[in-house]
Amino acid sequence: MMQQISGFLLTRHWRDTPSGIDISFWAWTPLGAVRLYFPNQQAVCFINREAQLPVGVSCERKRLALTDLQGNSVDGLYFQQQSQLQRLREAASGSGLLLHESDIKPADRFLMERFVTAAFSAQGELIPRHGYSELAHAGIKPAILQPELRYLSLDIETDGMQGEVISIAFCGEGVEAVLIQGEGSDWPSDLPLTWFADEAALLRGFLSEFARIDPDLILGWNLINFDLDYLERRCRRLRIPFQLGRGGELASILQSQRAGQQRTASIPGRVALDGIDNLRAAFWSFPSFSLDRVARRLLGQGKFIADGSDKIEEIRRLFRKDRPALAAYNLEDCRLVEAIFAKTDLVNFCLQRARMTGLPLGRQGGSVAAFDNLYLPRLHRAGAVALDTGARSFDTTSPGGYVMDSQPGLYDNVLVLDFKSLYPSIIRTYRIDPLGMERPGQDPVPGFLNAQFSRTQSILPEIITDLWQQREQAKQAQDGALSQAVKIIMNSFYGVLGSSGCRFYDPKLASSITRRGHQIITRSRDWLEHRGFPVIYGDTDSLFVLLGMEFSEQQAVETGRRLALKLNQWWHAQLQRDYGLESFLEIEFETHFIRFLMPTIRGSETGSKKRYAGYVRNSRGEFEVKFKGLESVRSDWTPLARSFQQELYRRVFFNEPYRKYVRDTAAALKAGELDDQLVYRKRLRRSLNEYRRNIPPHVQAARKARKVGRSVSYLITVNGPEPVDNRQSAIDYQHYLDRQLGPAADGILHFLGESFEGITAEQMNLF
Repeated sequence: MMQQISGFLLTRHWRDTPSGIDISFWAWTPLGAVRLYFPNQQAVCFINREAQLPVGVSCERKRLALTDLQGNSVDGLYFQQQSQLQRLREAASGSGLLLHESDIKPADRFLMERFVTAAFSAQGELIPRHGYSELAHAGIKPAILQPELRYLSLDIETDGMQGEVISIAFCGEGVEAVLIQGEGSDWPSDLPLTWFADEAALLRGFLSEFARIDPDLILGWNLINFDLDYLERRCRRLRIPFQLGRGGELASILQSQRAGQQRTASIPGRVALDGIDNLRAAFWSFPSFSLDRVARRLLGQGKFIADGSDKIEEIRRLFRKDRPALAAYNLEDCRLVEAIFAKTDLVNFCLQRARMTGLPLGRQGGSVAAFDNLYLPRLHRAGAVALDTGARSFDTTSPGGYVMDSQPGLYDNVLVLDFKSLYPSIIRTYRIDPLGMERPGQDPVPGFLNAQFSRTQSILPEIITDLWQQREQAKQAQDGALSQAVKIIMNSFYGVLGSSGCRFYDPKLASSITRRGHQIITRSRDWLEHRGFPVIYGDTDSLFVLLGMEFSEQQAVETGRRLALKLNQWWHAQLQRDYGLESFLEIEFETHFIRFLMPTIRGSETGSKKRYAGYVRNSRGEFEVKFKGLESVRSDWTPLARSFQQELYRRVFFNEPYRKYVRDTAAALKAGELDDQLVYRKRLRRSLNEYRRNIPPHVQAARKARKVGRSVSYLITVNGPEPVDNRQSAIDYQHYLDRQLGPAADGILHFLGESFEGITAEQMNLF
């Protein structure tokens, strides 16, 4: 019996079989989990009609009403297995034979050609299976749907970094449990504990309980790189099938072939969402991404075992002497992760990103693949196909964003005028597009490096227009996750077109965006200065306009709004006059700095770039000091340097006494009263034995540590860097005076005719 269903894609899979390629998708639906199954599919690519195939290639070749971007006719090549297409790719490599879109995976092509990104509707015969339903040979098309996914927040505790799994906790909607080794009668507790005799029983019990609860999402912190990877390795060691997938399917943690890249989780029917990776993808920023630090910043509470303690030894102690306390610690980590996801609306962000890009729900990065998903099906409807990635090479490059030389100083009343999504608005206004560049037609829009763009035949400007409208709707609906997801996707398009990893890469495309940005910023600066408003700095899409002391706070804000309005009107008139184009450029009055510092480059009189500070009145009507690029917002500086700079700048900005504060801080440092604020923390990017030349301080410290984790906490001593857990020497306080407090202070003291050394020397002369 035919049935119509709607759902949201979770995972995608394909495999070669003797009869063709089997493609399957696991999906959430209101009826429960569904596996969509499409057997006997073909692998597809394209080739120019005049090109000859290598001898022995097994495929069907068809004449198609398609061309390449230059207008040359192409044929379609159809393979029974993906491995046959891969052999053609290997034969073509280095031979001069150009293939088109041979690098698109079967499951991705299947979806993109149907314009399905994440939500879909399908029609077919729904067959009940054990714990799910299956829909084979269904017709599938895009739909609008917001799924209600079930999740579990997961965390494990282990006996060190190589020992047994001793406890597994999870929580979700109406679910909380801790599975732990031991005997319940020996450890009475009010917690939801289930006891297991040994590790093997614990792992089997976890897999069974996980299948029973049947979540769509697994949430965690360093989830794939640690928890899931560790569970898979321990299951493999004990010969337990790692059946974490739906339908009893095996899950696997795939190790990246590229150094420094993250592992990925392949779990049929379920998606692993790591809190660290997805917060970064949503452009959340924290000095440290440890669970304890992020939870304290977002939730006002931290882990039961805080950062800085010997976690491994404490976990072992609790396992020996107080297993309910270990269970409470384990479960609390799950609760913190769950609360962070809720606080940041992170699941919704991931759903919206997948819905707009066509990327798998759990995938990180993938800007180039997202561009392909959005662009290629529209290109095909326009009658064209694209080359494989990397098929062309170029001698020229395109410049980056324009950064204006700054005029260093300590100023009153500085306005920041910001072009809203400058690069997307340039693409939209000037019709910048891969297809439109190859087929410019009559009266094209000029670009740079002799590029020209069609006024009528384009794809990318229309994609951006659609996304732009979605963002405006998201703002009106106060859907911050959707608005942020759209913004990130739109702003990624320039980076994609400027990357050699994109199949459409051409310096003419990228330069027509960045050089146009340079022109817009410099012409806007000239417009402002011609009207008597000096511009002291400009950075890619922003202009910093100096008003000076004579403006009141209200007058400054009114001036900022008026300048933004007038500059927008000027650009609309200029674009209509010069090119006959409608302007989608939109400059906003973003910030009024009541006092503002633009520092010099350290040890120089030249103004710095991307580094400044100032105070504003925030949305609550309160004064707030903001920092950009300075020591107080950099995680590689000590807590002392950060807090010292914040307080010193606040005092200077508000005309409060500061010399005594500087002297008292230096004295407290030398007296050993601030030792707990002198710790450097830095992450190890490679294994210790890979560092062989120019050994950085954190690696030197790690080699002296009793235990080495993923990051190193260390102090600078009179004998060099030493780890906190194994410090043998006295702290080198002069280092912290010269390398931390001094640089943090001199950026602003310089403009007051003073220096950190001069102020502290007054104190030293008293002795």
